[in-house]
Amino acid sequence: MSFSKKVFLALAVFGVTLTGCVQYSFTGTSIPSDVRTIYISFFPDNSTSGLGNLSDQLNTALIERFVNQSRLSLTSDEDGADSRMSGTIQSYRNRPFSVGGDQQANLNEIQITVRAKFQFARDDEPVYEKNITGSATYNVRENPVDGELEAAREALQQIANNAFNDAVSDW
Repeated sequence: MSFSKKVFLALAVFGVTLTGCVQYSFTGTSIPSDVRTIYISFFPDNSTSGLGNLSDQLNTALIERFVNQSRLSLTSDEDGADSRMSGTIQSYRNRPFSVGGDQQANLNEIQITVRAKFQFARDDEPVYEKNITGSATYNVRENPVDGELEAAREALQQIANNAFNDAVSDW
């Protein structure tokens, strides 16, 4: 969330508090009472990125986000879960983002796209099924290997955050 959005949100909450008309708590997400568990499937890597642990990193980020930011419990029982998250890593791009005066790249951008689906077990239709993209840059002139790995981790974190936010936005 950008600084200006945070300021606006803080002012809005302050104004509502002063009027006493509405009481609201920022203690977490509002989840339907009948939804207690989530099953997060393994997201296979179809991107041909060459990085061997993108799937593991994404699954860890999704689990941390859904379990740590909500009251949902992770379950390994897909059929018994109240909600389900599934998908695949579709693409991985590593391309120049900024070029210096010597016509050499200063920064590269990692862009990862995931096809994700979130659904409640009780519903026939998913809450969403869509592509979610995350990106981050790194300095190719300073330790490019570690920079690429860190940028990929940041892009996967963005994807996990967006997948979570999109899943809970209608709750």
